[in-house]
Amino acid sequence: METNRVAITGIGAMCGLGNSMDEVWKNLIAGKSGISTMENVDLTNWPVQFAGQVKDFEISEDILDKKQQKRFDRFIHFALHCTDEAMKQANLENAYDPLMVGSIFGTGLGGLPEIEKTAITLHEKGPRRISPFFIPAFIPNMAPGMISMKYGFKGVNYATSSACASASHAIGAAANEIMLGRQDAVITGGSEAVLTNLSMAGFSSMKALSKWNDKPSEASRPFDKDRNGFVMGEGAGIIILENLEKAKARGANILAELVGHGATADAYHITSPHPEGEGTVPCMQQALRDAGIKPEDIDYINAHGTSTPLGDIAETNAIKNVFGDHAYKLTVSSTKSMHGHLLGAAGGLESVICIKALIEGVIPPTINLENQDPECDLNYTANRAVEKDMIYALNNSFGFGGTNSTTIFKKYSK
Repeated sequence: METNRVAITGIGAMCGLGNSMDEVWKNLIAGKSGISTMENVDLTNWPVQFAGQVKDFEISEDILDKKQQKRFDRFIHFALHCTDEAMKQANLENAYDPLMVGSIFGTGLGGLPEIEKTAITLHEKGPRRISPFFIPAFIPNMAPGMISMKYGFKGVNYATSSACASASHAIGAAANEIMLGRQDAVITGGSEAVLTNLSMAGFSSMKALSKWNDKPSEASRPFDKDRNGFVMGEGAGIIILENLEKAKARGANILAELVGHGATADAYHITSPHPEGEGTVPCMQQALRDAGIKPEDIDYINAHGTSTPLGDIAETNAIKNVFGDHAYKLTVSSTKSMHGHLLGAAGGLESVICIKALIEGVIPPTINLENQDPECDLNYTANRAVEKDMIYALNNSFGFGGTNSTTIFKKYSK
C-alpha cells in the first residue's frame, strides 16, 4: 500500500541544558553537563541529591495565563512551552482544516508532583481542601488536550504512556496518522517533570540511580566502565509532523523526514533488558524495514544509553546483532550523559536531537566516557562532538515492562 511521506517542519526542546532548542543544542555540542545538585527539591542527606533539572523557567503568560498556570502540572507547562517554539518554526496555525490536525503526546508518569502535593494535603487537611482542578492538573492526556484547545486543533488527540518509550511511541503513532492520510499534521513528542521526593525515593530504592553526589556532572557516564546507574532528568521534546506533499504545497520549511518506526516487547523482565536483545533487535529491524533501507544506510544512532550496568551492554549487543560489521562504522552517542534520563520524554528530546544532528551535520558526544567498558566496544563519540555528513539517524527508546521503540529520521533533500 502506498503511503504518504512524513515531513518534520518544527521542533522544540528544553531540559537541564536550556529552555529552547538553540540553547540545548549549543550546550550539547559543547559537551556541557546539565546535571547538578537539586534546587527545587530538598534532598539533603538523601542517597541521591542531583538530577538534570530545568532551571530559570516560567511559562509565558501568552501561552498560559497566571490563573491557568496554577491549575496544571509542570509537565503540561513544558509541553506547551516547547509546542509554542515548534509551532512558530513550522508556521502551522491556520494551515489546515482543524479536523485534520491532531496531537499525540507521550509522558511516563504524568503529573506526579501534583499527585504527591495533593496526597499530602489530603492527609494533613482532609478531603474538603482538595482542589476541583486536581484531576485535570495531572492526567497524562491533558498535555495534548491543552495543545488542542490552545490552537483549536480538532483531530486525533490522546496520550501514550509506556514508561521510557512513551514519547517515541507517540511519535510513531503520529507518523502513522499522516502516512495513512487520516491527518495532515500532528504535534507529537513528550514531556516529563517528575523530580519529586516520591520519584527520587522510588528509583533510589530500586538502586537504579547513580549516587555520585560529590560529582553530579560526572554521574551520567554511558558505556563507561565506572557507570553505576542513571540520572533523572526533566524536560520536553516536540516535533511537528506533516504530510510532506501538503507541507511543500503550503511553502513550509522542511527540516527532515520521519521514515521508519518499530515497536516490540522483550517479554522478559519488569525492569531488566534482555541481555541479547530479543526484543530490541527486532525493534530496530522493524524500523529499518519500515524505512525501506539496509542496516549499512544508518549513519548515527542516538542510543537509549542510560548509564546502567546491564542496559548499556544489552543495547551494544543488540546494535552489533542488527548491524553486523557496520556496527563498528556507525557513530553512536548517548546524550543522556549531558541531560540525564527524561523517562517518558526521552524519545521526544532525543528524536529532536537526531533531527538537529542531520540538519547541522554534527553528532553530539557521550561525555564522561573516560574508561570505556570492554563489553561496550563501539564508537560512542567520546567527549567531543564530531562533524559528519549524514543521511539517516536512528533513535532507540526502551522502557520498564520490556517495551521498545525505534524511530528513523532522514535528512531532507528536495
